[in-house]
Amino acid sequence: MATKTRSTPDACTLLDADHRKVKTMFKEYEALTKSRAASAKQKKRDLANQICLELTVHAQIEEEIFYPALREAIKDTDLLDEAEVEHASAKDLIAQIEQAADVDDKFDAKVTVLGEYIDHHVKEERAEIFVEARAARKLDLVGMRETLNARKEELMAELTGAVA
Repeated sequence: MATKTRSTPDACTLLDADHRKVKTMFKEYEALTKSRAASAKQKKRDLANQICLELTVHAQIEEEIFYPALREAIKDTDLLDEAEVEHASAKDLIAQIEQAADVDDKFDAKVTVLGEYIDHHVKEERAEIFVEARAARKLDLVGMRETLNARKEELMAELTGAVA
């Protein structure tokens, strides 16, 4: 049974795809910090804004859908408390990045630290939270994937002004 669950795309699969996407974006940002091109500042600003958007939507779908369902299904919720505190720290940095007037060394440092926070958070989710979620018999992670994806599309459209 566990093998079937693992091979069927579920909520954890969707959330981890988000993790991989922003990890790639952080690597692209890091490469831009080494660039001397005149366009690098604008590219860094655009990429940082995209990272912030992706993380904002990701955190919101976790907090609205994934974490509450998991809280109902597992006994030890300390991991979820920690995850929510990590989200709050990330949101604070996201706000600082979005409000920054200049793309300077401090801006780069904030994006770098955000990447480090996210890296830590992702490791814990993969190693602990996703394991707990997949072991919880009361959770329909396959069904939840659709709910998460629909909410993600809705938020992306809302935050970018695009029509879904």
